[in-house]
Amino acid sequence: MATLATTVHQSGARSKARVQKMRALVFQGPNQIGIESVPIPKPGYGEAVIRVTLTTICGTDVHILKGEYPVKPGLVIGHEPVGVIQELGPGMKDYAVGDRVLVGAITPCGQCEFCLGGKLSQCGGAIGGWKFGNTINGAQAEYLLVPNAQANLAKIPDELTDEQVVLLADIASTGFSASESAGVQFGDSVAIFAQGPIGLCATVGARLKGAGLVIAVESDPVRIAMSKRMGADVMIDYHKHDVIDAVRRLTRGRGVDVAIEALGTAQTFENALGVLRPGGTLSSLGVYSGKLSIPLGPFAAGLGDHKIVTTLCPGGKERMRRLMELVRHGRVDLRPLLTHTFALGDITKAYDLFANRKDGVLKVAIRP
Repeated sequence: MATLATTVHQSGARSKARVQKMRALVFQGPNQIGIESVPIPKPGYGEAVIRVTLTTICGTDVHILKGEYPVKPGLVIGHEPVGVIQELGPGMKDYAVGDRVLVGAITPCGQCEFCLGGKLSQCGGAIGGWKFGNTINGAQAEYLLVPNAQANLAKIPDELTDEQVVLLADIASTGFSASESAGVQFGDSVAIFAQGPIGLCATVGARLKGAGLVIAVESDPVRIAMSKRMGADVMIDYHKHDVIDAVRRLTRGRGVDVAIEALGTAQTFENALGVLRPGGTLSSLGVYSGKLSIPLGPFAAGLGDHKIVTTLCPGGKERMRRLMELVRHGRVDLRPLLTHTFALGDITKAYDLFANRKDGVLKVAIRP
């Protein structure tokens, strides 16, 4: 009887273990991803587990897939999560199971030297704030473990939908930060190179910061149309015009106050530098995977008082709360960027569509 009871008990434990699994997209190696069954995470002290209700694919995920940004095989990727609190670990307060929450792509601890110095994205060291899909399992899954949850769970107002807030987790926060880091002032002229999802959000951000003239550089007709919708004043198709000459004409030979590079290529970086006025600022958002150099001419041999600033997506719950306030009061509506929706089981098809820019795709929503 003892043997039988033990056998039944062990069998029950195995059955329970089988139940505590979830589907997740796992990076298996360069150009290899797939849906796998992995354990549902359990929260430790100060952590939370959310049931993911909406997430997306980011351009950085494509860099990871191609092996251009290294992560360990076996990692669940993705970093733009909206969900419902499933379980809270010890030490959490002011949250309850069932709360709808937005979690930023950057999850700072709020306690380290970098966080206390105001550099939340660099929490713990270089690029340390970006954990999801980089150093820990990410959001393209049915459940997600949120570290330092007290600092990173932003409750979603009841009147806002998942679709209204999901892009705030990364691309909106990143895109808006380009103008923040560059110190855009009322009436500034801003040129934004590339109108993919990040560039489109940078266009919105330049408007929010008070730019007087927003120039967008793009050749894709779908993205040109969306850029106008998001607030660009002038579009320059780089296939039809010399971008530097066109920007100079638009600014009466002066050059722009701020140039935002939102693609991550050497050519766009050089062109962004080439359109700056003396003392202007190049705000770089691109993820660069090749060689990057600074041409001496546009850089005025280092004597032009130019500034080059880089920004990693600002995160943390206060950042998310502020961005949701912009949405709640009608200042921002990014839903038009969500052009396609897929179930988690079809996410590899979504990657193919997104990475190859098929069917006019801008941003893909994933519903676990």
